Amino acid sequence: MTEGPVHGTWEPAPAARWEDGFLSGNGRHGTLVFGDADDERVVVTHHTLVRPNGGEHARPPELAAELPALQDRLLAGDPHAAEEFTDGRDLQWVQPFHPAFRIRLRGTRTDPAHGYRRSVDFASGVTTAECEGWRSRVFVSRADDVIVQQVTAPDLGIALDHRLPGAPAHLAVGDGTVLTAEGAVLTLRARYPGGDTAYTGVTLVVATGGRTRLAPPGLRVTGAESVLLLTRVLRHTGELDTTPHARALRELVPDDTDPYARLLDRHTALHRAAYERVRLDLGGDPAERALPGSELLRHTESPALLERLFAAGRYHLLSAAGLFPPRLTGLWTGDWNTAWSGAFTTNANLNLQTASAAAAALPEVSTAHAALVRGQLPHWRENARAVFGARGVVAPTHTDGESGYTYHFAREYPHQLWTAGADWLLKPLVDHDETHGTRDPHTAAALAEVALFYEDFLTRTDKHGQLVVVPSYSPENRPANASWGALNAAMDLSAARHALRTAAAYHPGTADADRWQALADRLPPHRVNADGALAEWAWPGLDDTYDHRHLSHLYGVWPLDEINPYDTPDLAAAAHRALELRGAENDSAHGHLHHALLAARLRDGERVAHALGQVLKGDFFHASLMSAHYPDRNVYNADAAHTLPAVVVEMLVQSTPDRLVLLPALPAALPAGELRGVRTRFAAELDLTWTPHHATAVIRPTRTHRVELRTPSGEQPLDLVAGEDHVVTSGTW
Repeated sequence: MTEGPVHGTWEPAPAARWEDGFLSGNGRHGTLVFGDADDERVVVTHHTLVRPNGGEHARPPELAAELPALQDRLLAGDPHAAEEFTDGRDLQWVQPFHPAFRIRLRGTRTDPAHGYRRSVDFASGVTTAECEGWRSRVFVSRADDVIVQQVTAPDLGIALDHRLPGAPAHLAVGDGTVLTAEGAVLTLRARYPGGDTAYTGVTLVVATGGRTRLAPPGLRVTGAESVLLLTRVLRHTGELDTTPHARALRELVPDDTDPYARLLDRHTALHRAAYERVRLDLGGDPAERALPGSELLRHTESPALLERLFAAGRYHLLSAAGLFPPRLTGLWTGDWNTAWSGAFTTNANLNLQTASAAAAALPEVSTAHAALVRGQLPHWRENARAVFGARGVVAPTHTDGESGYTYHFAREYPHQLWTAGADWLLKPLVDHDETHGTRDPHTAAALAEVALFYEDFLTRTDKHGQLVVVPSYSPENRPANASWGALNAAMDLSAARHALRTAAAYHPGTADADRWQALADRLPPHRVNADGALAEWAWPGLDDTYDHRHLSHLYGVWPLDEINPYDTPDLAAAAHRALELRGAENDSAHGHLHHALLAARLRDGERVAHALGQVLKGDFFHASLMSAHYPDRNVYNADAAHTLPAVVVEMLVQSTPDRLVLLPALPAALPAGELRGVRTRFAAELDLTWTPHHATAVIRPTRTHRVELRTPSGEQPLDLVAGEDHVVTSGTW
């Protein structure tokens, strides 16, 4: 291969829009840096910052008593029965995610900035902006949970400014600046309208030399050798005593010759180790690798672009995951009016964004995902009881991180009917367990609760004695000849079958396991429609609606292994036909990349390339290499940025606990490359190198196991021994 790809990106000009600002984060705090040398702005975010809007008090609808009548009507053929399965409330959005404030750094220069350059280093998480006589470096410490900024400038005004786009007019804001021996402490408190909930930012300013003086609304530092800023944000109720928080920041900078370097070293030890676990080299042109990101984005068919977006996607995903996994906007926004509340949207987006966590060696993301799930299980139990009168758990389609209650639904989006969510959200945790060769007892307990729900919910049968999922909902689609609430959605069938069988596998040798397995065996098979496609609803008479952004009905293909070309070739062919017939509706990024993941599982490399091309050629990426939801960089959204690495991995390496598939969907445009450090679901690490004439895989298993090896040449058994490297070459395929 050629000299390795650059792990970062850069621009030769300032970012005028916050969407183009470079990003850093530790999964709790985030920063978004834009502006120029005379007015740099660091937007500060935190995963806990959601604005109260009434959603904090919302609870699931009490509908369980009406469920039997709804089931009767749907089974009797009433296609609109589910439209009345509601308590009459209006659509209620979850609490919207918002930025905290911006740290504003103002200079006094009147001459143009010479030699301006800004960059972000993915391996360290440091964003840098510099020109003649000025430099600013920002990172968010994974070790100390603090935003760190070092600035070199002859004259610098510093202030915390809440005036970001969309900020509520009646936000009660108070700020303060206190001079200290080392420099100053700035505080900003903002209380939301109509309540006692607030958030407070605390920034410690440490000036090396020079003079620090008050200059409302902040302070001014002149003649300093350098200025260090340490910032944290806290969400709270009532008044907050900031004294201990300022003291905690001071304790991070004891008498030290270079506190910035010490803080960076502590952070980098954690961040770099995670980021560098996986590397992708597609042999990109060195000249293209050297381009600024905004220019490289115009080279839509360049391997160098795919290399950089893969690296940026893993970097942003790692940076957004900690307290929670990534939101629709990751961990970042510069606007209070965040699309779709900046929620964790769980019926597609969250799982797509975290799809590479297990395989691309980011257990930090899986841990964050587990924290969100486990923190909301009590709410999921209440959803099951209130809506379905059942034990166990039911997950919502939207959450703000605080509430896991099902309350976001409407006639056109009857999310209260969706029962597949818990299995969908637990699947990444099962994948994580498989890559590590362990079974987390917390995941086992949650799976048991999902199985309990199905025990209580799956009580109706069809004329053949098979169980019926009723009501059933395929996010966010409807049959062409019926309403949204229907019967036997393919996703619901796959999820119920998978949840019951996986719960049984996690509780072997128990009466529960036998009962759950028997229940799974009573579910009906998938249906193939008159077009030869896997039907989105297995219930006879429900016609497909093909032009839709969601691909929920192919849940059995990805992320499950229920439908695949090896064990179920006829169903795989029907799934492929369903993929061929699927439209793109409104060109959502998540729809295109979901399509690519499915095509990879179905061994269609050119369809993968086409779906990727829709995103790469559709102007979905900002100069920051964060993405948009729609073409032409419309609506800031992390779906494309975070999902793209998973697409690349899936087209090169796929695995189950008992199977390894190499180069299943390699596009012709990528004839050579190297992918190092990926994890398999049979607890092995793998490096893959390929050229047009040769391929080599080095497998490093942590347990002794036999797997089935699938390559473009065929299949063969592969006996792996824990601790022994196993080399597979195309000559042995």
